[in-house]
Amino acid sequence: MTFSAAPSFFIVSVLSFCLAAFTFGATLTQDEVQALEDIAHTMGKKDWNFGVDPCSERSNWVTLDPVKGNENSVTCDCTFVNHTVCHVVSIILKTQNLQGKLPTELTRLPYLQEIDLTRNYLNGTIPKEWGSLNLVNISLLGNRLTGPIPKELANITTLKSLVLEYNQFSGNLPPELGSLAQLERLLLGSNNFTGEIPTTYARLTALKDIRLGDNQFSGKIPDFIQNWTNLTKLVIQGSGMSGPIPSGISFLEKMTDLRISDLNEADSTFPALNNMTKLKTLILRSCNINGTLPEYLGDFTALKTLDLSFNKLTGPIPSSYGGLTNVDYIFFTGNRLNGNVPQWIEKADNLDLSYNNFSSGNTEQPCQRGSTNLFASSSTSNTSGTVSCLRSFRCPRTLYSLHINCGGRQVTVNGSKTYDADSDTAGPARYHQGGTNWAFSTTGYYLDNEHSDYYTWANTTTLSMTNAELYMNARVSPISLTYYGFCLGNGNYTVNLHFAEIMFYNDNTYNSLGRRVFDIYIQGKLVLKDFNIAKEAGGAGKVVTKPFTAVVTANTLEIRLYWAGKGTTGMPFRTVHGPLISAISVESDFAPPVEDGNSSTPVGTVVGIVAAIAGVIILVLVVLWWRGCLGKKSSLARDLKGLDLKTGLFSLRQLKAATNNFDAANKIGEGGFGPVFKGFLSDGTIIAVKQLSAKSKQGNREFINEIGMISALQHPYLVKLYGCCVEGDQLLLVYEYLENNSLARALFGPEECQLKLNWLTRQKICVGIARAKLDEEDNTHISTKIAGTYGYMAPEYAMHGYLTDKADVYSFGIVALEIVSGRANTLHRPKGEAFHLLDWANLLKEKGDLMELVDKRLGSDFDKEEAMVMITVALLCTNVTAAHRPTMSSVVSMLEGSVVVPELVAESSEVLDEKKLESIRQYYEQMEEDRASEIQKHGASMEGPWTASSSSAADLYPLHLDSSYLEKRN
Repeated sequence: MTFSAAPSFFIVSVLSFCLAAFTFGATLTQDEVQALEDIAHTMGKKDWNFGVDPCSERSNWVTLDPVKGNENSVTCDCTFVNHTVCHVVSIILKTQNLQGKLPTELTRLPYLQEIDLTRNYLNGTIPKEWGSLNLVNISLLGNRLTGPIPKELANITTLKSLVLEYNQFSGNLPPELGSLAQLERLLLGSNNFTGEIPTTYARLTALKDIRLGDNQFSGKIPDFIQNWTNLTKLVIQGSGMSGPIPSGISFLEKMTDLRISDLNEADSTFPALNNMTKLKTLILRSCNINGTLPEYLGDFTALKTLDLSFNKLTGPIPSSYGGLTNVDYIFFTGNRLNGNVPQWIEKADNLDLSYNNFSSGNTEQPCQRGSTNLFASSSTSNTSGTVSCLRSFRCPRTLYSLHINCGGRQVTVNGSKTYDADSDTAGPARYHQGGTNWAFSTTGYYLDNEHSDYYTWANTTTLSMTNAELYMNARVSPISLTYYGFCLGNGNYTVNLHFAEIMFYNDNTYNSLGRRVFDIYIQGKLVLKDFNIAKEAGGAGKVVTKPFTAVVTANTLEIRLYWAGKGTTGMPFRTVHGPLISAISVESDFAPPVEDGNSSTPVGTVVGIVAAIAGVIILVLVVLWWRGCLGKKSSLARDLKGLDLKTGLFSLRQLKAATNNFDAANKIGEGGFGPVFKGFLSDGTIIAVKQLSAKSKQGNREFINEIGMISALQHPYLVKLYGCCVEGDQLLLVYEYLENNSLARALFGPEECQLKLNWLTRQKICVGIARAKLDEEDNTHISTKIAGTYGYMAPEYAMHGYLTDKADVYSFGIVALEIVSGRANTLHRPKGEAFHLLDWANLLKEKGDLMELVDKRLGSDFDKEEAMVMITVALLCTNVTAAHRPTMSSVVSMLEGSVVVPELVAESSEVLDEKKLESIRQYYEQMEEDRASEIQKHGASMEGPWTASSSSAADLYPLHLDSSYLEKRN
């Protein structure tokens, strides 16, 4: 979905009209003033102030600097009668939730060129009287309008853009529209249009963008689309039309975005697209395409998205596809591809090969390999029923039930049934084993995304149904979501799928107008087509449970939810579509057999005894390991070996010589990891040696993490890791030495190390760090073993060990808070109490006083708007829920001002703790006073009354961001 936009010449004209109005004091004619009053009454627009001239740009006639998508303006041309008379030329009222009807009174505005009523709550039909206007742009996207398109619109020969998406229009398309010779955009998606596309539309040769998806059209995709040679975007998803894709599509050489999916009936071979070398998005999903993959796609260097899933493609993946290194998403899910899995998958960003027939060989392929989903990607000859990538898995026992709280935490309902947690953040091509006998596989990502990527969704309103905890969260997927149960006893089962629509609302606003439609398959069989949760449940936020009978014959159960291109994809915002499910409960229809039939001890008792014994054994082993009685060193060596380090190994003798046996005079820092020493190698290289302290609470795990993280990231803005040393009980890291030291010490280190960083420098540093992170997101492919420092690690990893692609976003958010505040994330008081900068920020957010975060050393010499952007972005990045964090690309865009920063939404119902807020404030003030007093008495020293972790994410970034520094390093 794309917001309607006036042609550029029209925007320039509007600016000149506005200038004329200010310069000459022109006014709107009284006839048009009265027309606006009647238009306001018809639409339900109640805040226009007729006490001032509508062309004055005062009061509510124009909203200055609006958020994109919320524009509100009446624009006039004031050049008439020597710049004394104005006429209305544009009315834009987006997201106003107007509840009236489309006004026929528009015809009383004879100079009107644009009417944009995107995302309101208007009903009724399009007045045929509009056909008398000289409109250039009509946008009615996202309302509840009905009826056919009036043929009279064909009289608007000036029309260039007609946007009717996300309504309830119906009937056949009027053939008369084929006479609109200037029409460039025709957006008809997500309505109820029927019939075939009129042959007269072959004359619409000026078309650049046409969208016909999610309708009830009939017939084949017309051959005459080859006439639309100016097309750059064509969307035919879930349209009702059948294949094959016309061969004449090859003439559309300007195409950059081609989306065709879910065609009915006829099989066909791959269409000839070899002339479409400008394609960035190519989706031919579920189009009944057979044959092999064309070699030429490997030469499409502009491609960013390639989706050929759910067809009947066979043969191997061509070797030329190894050149698609710039493609962000490749989906070959649900085909019949065979041969070997190509080696270049190691370099793929997001690749889904699940449900194919690749050769598995003698070595078992993992179900997930890096960013590639290989679940059910290979044929298997065993008879266990499990897919090939799980063939070595041995069921601990046979189970006869399955309960999953999809997208949420573990919950127990009715005091007995426990639903497994399913909170993995997933991704575009993701397999995840969530329990002892189930897993999920998800495919797809949200195109045209204006929010951060998400694969789970948390409810934000109050739910009053029974067992509401099952419906507070849900798992969602852009295309396909498969839950796979194994270790189940064979027989008949009742499968209950629990749903509640928690992304729409029950109110009289555009937020209630979304339609979610998807299909449900059980054991590979379509059991429910065009399922609409809210429609079945009687509204949003209401429960509907769909029961199905499934026959388990090979100890496995497969539940697949699939988006067939239907339903709105832009209401209440872009990318709200695809299957959503709240919970799954599966119970056998037969009494499970008694384990070890002659046993008189209840199964639960046996399980409890075994668990208790195992717990004691594990506890003993942990204690022995902690005391050094078991092989720490061998474990550490194995971990280091598995990291595939791109750095060197140093001997303890070398580092002792370099640091003069770790002389205190060479000590340059102290942090949570241990002391840092300056040293000189024999070749003159200056180094910084970080030594693991025996008192460190982080120990081997963080040592391994830091080696892996820095060795994997070699970037001009990152501190270089030269190598490490592991001898006996010595664990050391060897970095390049920075003369000005790290950002952390420059901001909040000892007084003599601090630099006076003005606001502009801090802004540049923050954007620079984000861009380093963005390059890492695109190119480095860090192993999922990599993590960071406590306090900077995302909560899902710190607490549960789940490392997601949003973990670095969280770390960046913490660093951004440090930059804007000039304070360390974690401050330890002498008695052991710790204050966290993020806690303080969240408390200030609740109080509405975020500007208190800004470093007092800046005084008033900073840009308040930029500071608020940086703080807001930081808090968005540190959202507890990974799915709600923005991507790094979005972070960069927000910091650079090219994307509007969304408003902060409270994450919890935590009551504002005024005492805690005041305690933190007093401590910060006292800390600064104490440091000033110490400096006056004794001068600056390395040690202070507090310490901050010196192994933070901020320590990785030098302050030298100029080209000369980079040239010297390279």
